[in-house]
Amino acid sequence: MFDFKQEISNKISKIVNINEEELKTYIEIPKDTKNGDYAFPCFRLAKSLKKSPQVIANEIKEKIEVDEALIEKIDVAGGYLNFYINKTKLVEETLNELDAKKEKYGASNVGNGKNIIVEYSSPNIAKEFHIGHLRTTVIGAAFYNIYKYLGYNTIGINHLGDYGTQFGKMIEGYKRWGTEYNLEENPIEELTKLYIRINDLCKSDETVLEACRDNFKKLEEGDEYCTQLWNKFKELSLKEFYKTYDMLGVKFDSLNGESFYSDKMPEVIELLEKSGKLIESQGAKIVDLEDKGINTPCIIEKSNGSTTYATRDLAAILYRARTYDFDKCIYVVAYEQNLHFKQVFEVAKLLGLDKKYTDGLTHIAYGMTRVSTGRMSTREGNVVKVNELLNEAVSRVKAIIEEKNPNMEDKEENAKKIGIGAVIYNNLCTTLIKDQVFDWDTVLNFNGETGPYIQYIYVRTKSVLKKAGYIPEIKDVDGTLLKDEKTIPIIKNIYEFNNILNSVLEKNETSILARYLIELAQNYSNFYNDNKILVSDDKKIQDARVYLTYAVGNVLKIGAKLLGIEMPEQM
Repeated sequence: MFDFKQEISNKISKIVNINEEELKTYIEIPKDTKNGDYAFPCFRLAKSLKKSPQVIANEIKEKIEVDEALIEKIDVAGGYLNFYINKTKLVEETLNELDAKKEKYGASNVGNGKNIIVEYSSPNIAKEFHIGHLRTTVIGAAFYNIYKYLGYNTIGINHLGDYGTQFGKMIEGYKRWGTEYNLEENPIEELTKLYIRINDLCKSDETVLEACRDNFKKLEEGDEYCTQLWNKFKELSLKEFYKTYDMLGVKFDSLNGESFYSDKMPEVIELLEKSGKLIESQGAKIVDLEDKGINTPCIIEKSNGSTTYATRDLAAILYRARTYDFDKCIYVVAYEQNLHFKQVFEVAKLLGLDKKYTDGLTHIAYGMTRVSTGRMSTREGNVVKVNELLNEAVSRVKAIIEEKNPNMEDKEENAKKIGIGAVIYNNLCTTLIKDQVFDWDTVLNFNGETGPYIQYIYVRTKSVLKKAGYIPEIKDVDGTLLKDEKTIPIIKNIYEFNNILNSVLEKNETSILARYLIELAQNYSNFYNDNKILVSDDKKIQDARVYLTYAVGNVLKIGAKLLGIEMPEQM
């Protein structure tokens, strides 16, 4: 598809002698179309050219050579160069590309030959899968989907929390009170009760906490009883977790959790010792990072000889570099772990890995999810379970359907898509780094800028196509009939779809796609409300508008699926 930004940056580059790819990143899309379709801010050139932005803008306008079949007009507003593109060319390029790619519209091979690891979800074995885990799961799945769609070889890893002192606690709790809990019937619920109980005892009795630490040390050393219990906890937990993953439609390529790296940690310690940076401090082994601007040392081995999250993450980096030859290894983890990843990424540079790998380590941080009563904690038993949340969402949608459309076919399936879609969209539509306060009314608000709204507009497009009874051949679509003020915003949205997907990855921000889908849906709603689509007395207008409707539905469905949202057939 023709790239208008590339055309503009290419022409400007020839005048100012600056790399066109750099200039392309400066180009903006004005919010008000009166300021053109694209705007180039000359403020960015003022320092290097030693001229005022307005002088630069006027000079470029005088010298630039453009094809009127591509760019209709250029004007200067302050320090901006405003470009008005040829709308006929825009419509033709957009619809021809969409017709050629159809269900793969917006896909590309930009990632061909590049390996991307996305680590997400990573719940702790033997603990409830709560809404704190929901965010990493749906955010990570969205990035996984988009990277894959753009041609990257993408590996989704669920780095299960299946190691650490908490398992020493679970084992100790089971030793003391295991017969009191029915792990077969409600495994996670019972294990959570057991964990809360032993954790409370640890707070009041230091000797119990020491016993828990010893249990984990035994587990690391392969003690038969501890290993047997740990395997049982893991098997029961995974069975429950996959009920949630199946509801969300989330899959992984690897379930290698922390325990997988237990036999790979000695090499990490050996490499760090060789680097000369591993030192002893109060009986523990640490890497001092003060010279890197990190005041907290990275603990590699505790004073009792057991390892840490950092040790296991470093072992995982070594393994993933060798196994997957990754170009980027992404960790979708809450911002509370910012310090941890700063430490690990810095220490990873001491392992002798190629710079390609350490440069590719990326932490996508997101805000915490809190309930109205404060921070959630498994230890305190204050969590909102994801299964309960999803089931409640579906239940509420079913109640709405029964009230407004009781004769709907496939009510159960549609309610599931709408309810779960609402929950997923709610987690992806705001800036990721922002904290969220969990509130039922907000999550399940089906009015306004929500997942169900996007689904509703999609269903409307399907209804129009069903009434029309056909999708026109692209050769029968007259693009000159799709240039009015209600259709051009839609065409522009569709044209920008691939750029939106690339922007999500460049900025590590799913809300870019989520907000884009709302804008496309709103623009189509405006068009639908102001235009009759099925025009029996003018086949040319009908063909153009029906095809536009098809195009909108296609892009809404693709975009929603990339976010992990399925489209219902009725609402």
